[in-house]
Amino acid sequence: MPQESKSVPPDLDRLRIQREEEPPRGGSSRVRLVAAGAGVVLLALAVLYLWGPLQPAQEVTVTVVSRLYPAQAYTVLNASGYVVAQRKAAVSSKSTGRLVYLGVEEGSRVTKGQILASLENEDLEASRNQAAAQVKEAQAGLETAQAEQTDARLQYQRYKTLVEKELVARQDYDTAVARYDKAKAGVASARAHIRVTQAGLANAQAALEYTYIRSPFDGVVTTKYADVGEVVAPFGAAANARAAVVTMADLDSLMVEADVAESNLDKVRAGQPCEISLDAIPDRRFPGQVHMIVPTADRTKATVLTKVKFLESDDRILPEMSAKAAFLSRPLSPAERSPRLTVPKAALVTINGRTFAFVLAGPRVKMVQVQQGPAMGDLAEVVSGLKEGDRVVLQPPGSLQDGSRVKVKES
Repeated sequence: MPQESKSVPPDLDRLRIQREEEPPRGGSSRVRLVAAGAGVVLLALAVLYLWGPLQPAQEVTVTVVSRLYPAQAYTVLNASGYVVAQRKAAVSSKSTGRLVYLGVEEGSRVTKGQILASLENEDLEASRNQAAAQVKEAQAGLETAQAEQTDARLQYQRYKTLVEKELVARQDYDTAVARYDKAKAGVASARAHIRVTQAGLANAQAALEYTYIRSPFDGVVTTKYADVGEVVAPFGAAANARAAVVTMADLDSLMVEADVAESNLDKVRAGQPCEISLDAIPDRRFPGQVHMIVPTADRTKATVLTKVKFLESDDRILPEMSAKAAFLSRPLSPAERSPRLTVPKAALVTINGRTFAFVLAGPRVKMVQVQQGPAMGDLAEVVSGLKEGDRVVLQPPGSLQDGSRVKVKES
């Protein structure tokens, strides 16, 4: 007989365990990775915003650290001009002749009286020698006349004694007197003849000396106009003749001649200290002094010529060099004549008693500690921390920090 199936009680059916649906395997790990990646991205964005390319660049103005002379802080007026020799000459000959000797060239240093050149002068030398011989002849004639005078005087004295004793005729005594007077006149004539011949010798010597062209003072030859073989004449009177052989200048008389505007003339006075700079000698500044304010004005330029003399000389200073003269409010001490590294005071900030500057380094700034020296007007001397040519932020904003991105304002 078939076996009856057993039925399950209802209570046991309710005791069946209900299992929750399990998530897909590995799902919790992906969530954690996504969360971590999002955090890294946010952190990277924050870093890029604060320190990276995403950080907003601050617009700043920059200035350059430069080496300046302290005189610029005491300059009341600047003027430009040229170096001019106050003592110069175009040396020429007083006589006409062919140049046979030229012993100088441009740049030659000469002394007063030195022979620069000479003209052909054989005929004048012969005339000088002839005049010298005539002087000697006249001197010999004087000696003859003096001997004749001595003999006549002795005879006169003898006859004078004899005539008083009536030992000679009166006529012979008169003859002795006349001879003595004639001898004295002969001596006077001989002496006069010597003076005449000496004057002739001086004239011949002067004519010969005119053929020698000498330096009128100590100086330097600046230009040469003639060469050996050319004809030289006073004022170039002869056709195709040179008037001047050379030009020369006294380098001890060099001054800067600068034009000062009439409106600024009240800032200049005689004896005022100056500093002279030359384009040809940029590594040195020369102390100077106002020598003269020429008492006339140029109506076309409305300027007054002012002469500034050098207080120190230098062989490199040459006539006609361009120059600049800075008129100072006071003389400079020796220590103030050397250039100094400077930066505008507005580029420096003080934090906790220390001085800093923001140096431009690419698109960012670097905060550098600076040791500051004496002030020079709106400038401050830099003892250490910066070097010449550094670009620093001018009037840095309070939000600027070390490493901040900046953008330079277009001027």
